Amino acid sequence: MPHEGNLLQAAVVFLFAAVLTVPLAKRLQLGAVLGYLLAGVIIGPSVLGLVGNPQSVAQFSELGVVLLLFIIGLELSPKRLWVMRKSVFGVGLAQVLSTAAVMGAVALWAFDQSWNSAIVLGLGLALSSTAFGLQSLAERKELNSPHGRLAFAILLFQDIAAIPLIAMVPLLAGSDHTTTAAQDLNHGLQVLGSIAVVVIGGRYLLRPVFRIVAKTGLREVSTATALLVVIGTAWLMELVGVSMALGAFLAGLLLADSEYRHELESQIEPFKGLLLGLFFISVGMSANISLLFSTPFVVLGLTLLLIGIKLPLLYGVGQMVGELNRESALRLGVVLAAGGEFAFVVFKIGRDQGLFEPRLYDLLVLAITLSMALTPLLLLLCPKLFKAKSKPVEVPEEYRAIDSDAPRVVIAGMGRMGQIVARILRAQNISFIALDTSVETIELTRSFGDMPVFYGDPQRPEILHAAKVDQAEYFVIAMDDPEINIKTAELVRNLYPHMKIIARARNRQHVHRLVDLDAASVRETFYSSLEMSRQTLVGLGLSQAQADARINRFKLHDLHLLAAQHAVYDDAAKVMQSAQEARAELARLFEMDRLEEESNKA
Repeated sequence: MPHEGNLLQAAVVFLFAAVLTVPLAKRLQLGAVLGYLLAGVIIGPSVLGLVGNPQSVAQFSELGVVLLLFIIGLELSPKRLWVMRKSVFGVGLAQVLSTAAVMGAVALWAFDQSWNSAIVLGLGLALSSTAFGLQSLAERKELNSPHGRLAFAILLFQDIAAIPLIAMVPLLAGSDHTTTAAQDLNHGLQVLGSIAVVVIGGRYLLRPVFRIVAKTGLREVSTATALLVVIGTAWLMELVGVSMALGAFLAGLLLADSEYRHELESQIEPFKGLLLGLFFISVGMSANISLLFSTPFVVLGLTLLLIGIKLPLLYGVGQMVGELNRESALRLGVVLAAGGEFAFVVFKIGRDQGLFEPRLYDLLVLAITLSMALTPLLLLLCPKLFKAKSKPVEVPEEYRAIDSDAPRVVIAGMGRMGQIVARILRAQNISFIALDTSVETIELTRSFGDMPVFYGDPQRPEILHAAKVDQAEYFVIAMDDPEINIKTAELVRNLYPHMKIIARARNRQHVHRLVDLDAASVRETFYSSLEMSRQTLVGLGLSQAQADARINRFKLHDLHLLAAQHAVYDDAAKVMQSAQEARAELARLFEMDRLEEESNKA
């Protein structure tokens, strides 16, 4: 019973610490990972000591990394991995070797380490955190950006490289002389055999199993099966001395083309998030914070040295081998500059094998933890740094030279909405001119034909004059940012009082502000939502005529409500009251339509 009480107490402590620190870190734009690290530091033995044995937690929390790599494998496929081979095995190898060489040289010459411990230190510090890096990219929605894709490829190679590194540490320590050639061969055959079992099972056994489980219709059985696949594969790989994380990645890779891929991902995702959070809490708990107070310059110096070496090397690799621009290469360096979770494993083995002292191990763990904590702060500085030092956009002269003969329509913004307007006007042979501030958008639009699209900011009066807005009949504002749309409408109304303006609006408040400027507006999702609703009503059994009548009734009712709310749109209480009254009225109108249809049938 005491053991159960301690377990429940630890669970309460973990959850309470996470609930307090993670929302605070997110609110400060520092990311959830830093919140988990802070929670671990606070409840760990170095501060409050609410949980006495961080190692017991760390063993369980490593499942978070395992589940993460399984989902990564699910999102890939053997074909996609082959396409990525240059990034994974080219850029990834270049990063690991270059970083390990510099780190090892610093450890050997500057810190007087032996050659074998310098090799372990260099390779261990070359690894970055897969969990931390991907989590940071996902929070900022940068996984599909150029630097996000390259970071993923490098992390994937590092995870693969961690396996031989972990096996190599005892050899470098000279503690594995008892093994014979026959034993080494036997171990190699065991590894190959277990990989073969995973490959064959993934191809021919798992799909029939998932098909049978799916027919039961029991969600809990499906969840248990998904967890069994991941944890069972990881356990099998660990038995033969292979990384659990790589085993899970291999299982996910084999199921990437399966029809059950999305179901598996949805089942695993909640466990992955929770266990990853527990992993970062355990990292924070294992940090010996007392060293930060007893030797602050040594700890901070090691942390800055780690980031100061890895970041420029990653920046260079990103630009030279990965072919990123300056900003993307810097973001790549910042995301991957911190140490990784596999470094904890490698250094723990090195400490146990006597490659370096326990105090050095504690310093390394603390430096890696602090490097993770600094990463969100560096990510926040990246946009500000490039905003302050960014060069003017290089615009080809033919894009700047606005050439038009009295257009009937001027379009500001050639995104999705602006392009559709332009295509329809062109099909009708109506003269128009379009303005945009994105060189890429102008290049793309012009590539589809001789479109009169030019570079220019519609908020500058001289640009409007060059576009001959004074001779146009309509000014269409179709930019993505609603605030810029409103400011543009205000400028056009002031300069050209008789101009007819049609502007894109994000929501009802933007509509009201545009009405104040005597500008017509189109809500960007209103009509597409009406069409989705119409198709849904038809699918639910209404006739085409009934669905059309309901949609027309709603559209007219909503337009009348919008006009009525304009008089009170700056009073939230009155807007809410009018919306509630309108909802009841709409329900009454729909009921009257239904009764009328039934009476007509009778």
